[in-house]
Amino acid sequence: MNSIRVNILGRAYPLRVEAGEEKTMMEIAEYVDERFRIFKSELTTQPEQTIMVLACLSIAEELFSARRTAGSDISSGKSAEAHDKALEQISQQLSQIVSDINREN
Repeated sequence: MNSIRVNILGRAYPLRVEAGEEKTMMEIAEYVDERFRIFKSELTTQPEQTIMVLACLSIAEELFSARRTAGSDISSGKSAEAHDKALEQISQQLSQIVSDINREN
């Protein structure tokens, strides 16, 4: 496991990731940060925690949609399992980031 720092809404969060996954996690964190910022700019009267929850729900909706699409596009069981495992890891890491943010608020 390697340690990295990601920034979400101007806050740095330390994460531990598998070796070789640093770049991917940085890209995921950038995506999450971008989504949070979009929701924050659109929902200016809402508390930050509400904005983060709504953004996470939107990201989860994308994840579920991608799973459904991948399930209909993938013919090999092993490919589907590998895909689901990768999506599950991303989901867990997003959950960890949100938990860290909530602890700070």
